[in-house]
Amino acid sequence: MKLPKFKLPPLSVKTAGKYCALFVAMVFMNFALPQRELLSFPLYYAALCCGFDPLVMSAGYLIASSAAVNAYASLAAAVQCAFLLLVFTLYRRYGRMMRLERLAYIALCQLPFLFLFPHTGYALFPFSPLLQKLAISAFLFLLSAFFEGGLNSLLCRVFRCRLTSGQLAEILLMWLVLGLGLCGALGEIAFSCVALSVLLLGAILLKNAAAVPFAIVLSVPLCFIGGSCLPLALFAIYACAAVLLSTYGKIPSTLAFLLTYLCAQFFGGVFSETASAIVFALLPCAIASLIAVCFPEKWYARAKKSLLFYRENALPRVAINRNRRAVGERLYEVSSLFREIEGAFSETLPEDNSVSLIRDKLVSTLCRDCPGRFRCEEAHLTEGLDKLIAIGYAKGQVSLIDLPADVGNHCGNAAGLLFACNKLLSGYRSTAREIQNAREGRKLLAEQAHGVSEILKDIALEQSEEYSFSEGETMLSRALANAGIMSSEIFVYGEGATLTVSMTLSPDTDGKKVCEVAGEALGTPLSLAEKIPLAAGRACFIFKRRPAFDAAFGVASRPKEGESACGDAYSILKIDERRFLIALSDGMGSGENARDVSDRTLNLLESFYKAKMPSETVLTTVNRLIAYSPEETFSCLDLAAVDLDTGDADIVKIGSPVGFILSDEELRVLEGESLPIGMLDAIHPATMRTKIGENDFMLLMSDGVTSAFGSSAELYSYLSGLRPVNPQSLAEEVLQTALSHYRGAAEDDMTVLTVKLLKSA
Repeated sequence: MKLPKFKLPPLSVKTAGKYCALFVAMVFMNFALPQRELLSFPLYYAALCCGFDPLVMSAGYLIASSAAVNAYASLAAAVQCAFLLLVFTLYRRYGRMMRLERLAYIALCQLPFLFLFPHTGYALFPFSPLLQKLAISAFLFLLSAFFEGGLNSLLCRVFRCRLTSGQLAEILLMWLVLGLGLCGALGEIAFSCVALSVLLLGAILLKNAAAVPFAIVLSVPLCFIGGSCLPLALFAIYACAAVLLSTYGKIPSTLAFLLTYLCAQFFGGVFSETASAIVFALLPCAIASLIAVCFPEKWYARAKKSLLFYRENALPRVAINRNRRAVGERLYEVSSLFREIEGAFSETLPEDNSVSLIRDKLVSTLCRDCPGRFRCEEAHLTEGLDKLIAIGYAKGQVSLIDLPADVGNHCGNAAGLLFACNKLLSGYRSTAREIQNAREGRKLLAEQAHGVSEILKDIALEQSEEYSFSEGETMLSRALANAGIMSSEIFVYGEGATLTVSMTLSPDTDGKKVCEVAGEALGTPLSLAEKIPLAAGRACFIFKRRPAFDAAFGVASRPKEGESACGDAYSILKIDERRFLIALSDGMGSGENARDVSDRTLNLLESFYKAKMPSETVLTTVNRLIAYSPEETFSCLDLAAVDLDTGDADIVKIGSPVGFILSDEELRVLEGESLPIGMLDAIHPATMRTKIGENDFMLLMSDGVTSAFGSSAELYSYLSGLRPVNPQSLAEEVLQTALSHYRGAAEDDMTVLTVKLLKSA
């Protein structure tokens, strides 16, 4: 338990009301036992533990102890005050944490009671007065421990969050002692006025069966005094009657309570007593009804709002799950639609039969009136004509040297055949080009439909997962309460990497402390992902499982000498909370044009990866889109997607130079062989998977840097001798060394991109 540093309490109406309420409660508690034992000491000690000013509380305790009307009792209270005032003032002064030693302080405070308080003993117990004083001291020791938790719950948790059974028991014990004191000081009539007023107000506010156990708790002091359970039954009946009509308003509820009370008094024989006895018997009911009816509506509304806020219902969770299922089903249907679109566009177009069409056209026109037609048919020259037309497709036109031998030997009009064939080829080639473009376009659309379908399916599966009650919510609530953090709502869902914890806290709550407490309670390290303001004094804190690693990045770049812009482009992208992507693109050439190609490539990649499209679809799609450019634009690419939980890195290299992973033990080479993006319609990127450990560096470089070292062996030798501290200094050092090989003038665009994995804190 950490106590706040010593400071005078702020002078406000709310603070003054708390001190007055504590003082009045301490006065009445000293009347709980017939010999006026100092039963206010547990409340005095609990108030000090809850941060109330030691001077003010000590003065109030001394005044309350005068209720014993005994100088020795006041002297015992003075000694207790002097000791605790010194202890708590020192702890607050130095900001120290009070732990189990506080139990020793409670025990020491019982010594003045044992030696100074005049106790003659109770005839009910066959023990000596000294043994009875020891038993009362032990009872005060236990009460102090319980009152500490009970007062803290009353001040910090009531109307803010759901109380545990232990906290309710502590509050019940406080009420029992206070109720006995009220009865001892003012009589049972006065106590009944207070208890019935609180009962009726509670029934009107709660409007449910919770008012019944609440009423039972209020009746406990009367049961102790009378030695009977009759008050318990009567208070439960009063609560049921008030709740029965509470939905119609406070007046019907009050009338139901009043009639029930009158019936109970009638069957109890009160109306056969004297007039004064009847008045005193009906006085508690009348006062309670008057208070309930006159209680301001705005106070009712404020209390109802607080109750609704902290009360946890199953209905919201059911509604959330129902909506998530509906959204998941809808997304799955849309995913199926895109799957059908993929299937439709994947259907192959009819094969290009231009060769047979041109052949039939030649035969039906040129050969129809030829005298040697029948001789050619007998020689079966169809295959030869097909070869001639096919080579024409490849070259664009045919010439005499392309004429197959069998066609040349039998055809008497070879020149006319070649002329007619070239004329038909010029028309059919444009048609064939359109068919090929349509085929490629359909393939691209099919790939995109497949990617969208996969994304929607993953989201549908994620949305279909139901949020059920988690045992972690109870453990977390208990742990936060023990740490002094008040949360009115806690929602734990997901598991493993998807674990998410949402809770409602005060906006000024220390998020780091909550992470520590919640992480220890759930056995999983957490980090604050989001903080959403809700209303005055409340905010939603969202925590997610903290990855094992964090990452730091460094970039150093230099354009080619004489160019205003570097043709290289890089990207550092957070895919989600557990993965990031780095990419380095080197457009062919240098300057603005190369920069445009690099930027276009990276922008496409970022957009696809943000949408979580499958990697194979991303690469082929980007390649086709770049290849469709009207100009010959190519781009080399280095890409790495890193998992912050495991350190696994998926690396893709397309036409890019060598990369490296630098660790304390070794220098690993990342190398692949493939053509740049956009050079061919279909690329085959070099892919690999490796692991990056704590404090390891990954280096990606454009060819302007690697070429400066002359060879990969020289670059490897240079990097082997480096012992970098941070990624930015490593990137700058490698770039400066490469520039020195160029004698300070960059002969090409130069970029170094580095990343270092760090242990997540």
